[in-house]
Amino acid sequence: MLFNSLGYLFFLPIVFLVYWFLNNKKLQYQNIFLLIVSYYFYSCWDWRFLFLLIFSTALDYFTAIKMFESTTSKTRKFWFWLSIFINLGFLGVFKYYNFFATSFAEALSNIGLQTNFWTIQVILPIGISFYTFHGLSYVIDIYKGRISPEKNIISYSLFVSYFPLLVAGPIERATHLLPQIKKKRVFNYAQVVDGLRQILWGLFKKMVIADNCAEFANMMFDKPDSFNGSSLFLGALFFAFQIYGDFSGYSDIALGTSKLLGIDLLKNFNYPYFSRDIAEFWRRWHISLSSWFRDYLYIPLGGSKGSSWIKIRNTFIIFIVSGFWHGANWTFIFWGLLNALFIMPSILLKTNRNNLDIVAKNKMFPTVKEGFQILITFALITFAWIFFRADNLGSAFHYINKICTFSIFSFPSKRPSFFILPLLLFFIFIEWLGRENDFGLQKIGLNWNRILRWVFYLVLVLIILLLTGKEQEFIYFQF
Repeated sequence: MLFNSLGYLFFLPIVFLVYWFLNNKKLQYQNIFLLIVSYYFYSCWDWRFLFLLIFSTALDYFTAIKMFESTTSKTRKFWFWLSIFINLGFLGVFKYYNFFATSFAEALSNIGLQTNFWTIQVILPIGISFYTFHGLSYVIDIYKGRISPEKNIISYSLFVSYFPLLVAGPIERATHLLPQIKKKRVFNYAQVVDGLRQILWGLFKKMVIADNCAEFANMMFDKPDSFNGSSLFLGALFFAFQIYGDFSGYSDIALGTSKLLGIDLLKNFNYPYFSRDIAEFWRRWHISLSSWFRDYLYIPLGGSKGSSWIKIRNTFIIFIVSGFWHGANWTFIFWGLLNALFIMPSILLKTNRNNLDIVAKNKMFPTVKEGFQILITFALITFAWIFFRADNLGSAFHYINKICTFSIFSFPSKRPSFFILPLLLFFIFIEWLGRENDFGLQKIGLNWNRILRWVFYLVLVLIILLLTGKEQEFIYFQF
């Protein structure tokens, strides 16, 4: 079920009404209801993969308890590694087996050895990377003694399967979400209104910005030989806005939906395209994944402590693994490698924590220096997105070669629809005004006359209805 579908438009109000009706009953009833609708939400994609989700949940639930109750270090390690290996095994088989099999076969063919490896003809279970990482963080935290296992299987199952975050995050931590699941929620009108505003802005990002940009970007990336360099340059630029509008739009809808239910989720985006360097960008983009790799991979490897070689090694490991997490394709690995190279100067010069605060805080405009830094950072990120979007490395380099011709200085041979540029400027303007808040629309219009404020919201709804692009599935569903 898509957040931007007609089905979800009916699903969410029904869930909201029944959920708060059950608030006067036992908390367990409310959680059972949420778990049932979460499983229904997931099964709308493919009910067969629901069994994989339930198995993964049960595995981590029981191994965590067994690990906690173990009287010897050996037994504790057994249950820990059992959970790790099975979770990563399922992820490896469904997501990476074909990649390794075909890559190995190609490598052998390059030295004259022809092989036929068996490949799996099955679609990737939606959200598997996200709910696997929910379980992994939970098991690791228990193994490290940071938390105790959850004995209530309904509460734990809801933590893993909570429908707003189930298929594309944010990647929650047990320390943040489980306490909210286990305590009685109180209806908060202001929180509900705030959630509706966030859902509205998320829908605008996805349906108006991302989907319209996608139509032009897809045209450029699918047939780069048919267009000149300036058109392809616009295609790369539009993909940068597509992926941001798409993924941050999903996150806004997820967080807004959860606010309707009285539960706060981790913030996943913090205006990353206003970053002044690559390190700041990665503190603001897909925050739940970046922090996951920091806490469960980067820091255990030694983090930034030790020699320069240790810092370089750990940085490259975390970015390459992050790229590989996104998909079984060399393009994602190369994308991760590029970002590691981009961030390396700030790591070695120890300037990676220079920009911890939001740009131009309490000011309307950035300084000339800040504006230049934002443009350079955005240019580097957009360049790296070409590899993320391309079907393979050859296509990515071909696309870049086509841009880097004298035709980049000519008028675009193909131009996007006339209304997209004004919409992008409006989008950037609202994001800039709201950059100190949780989401762009959070404080916009709160001090206006009520009629003017509602007219503004109505205009946004009309824009969504009239100017939405061709429906595109959320990009991160494939990961």
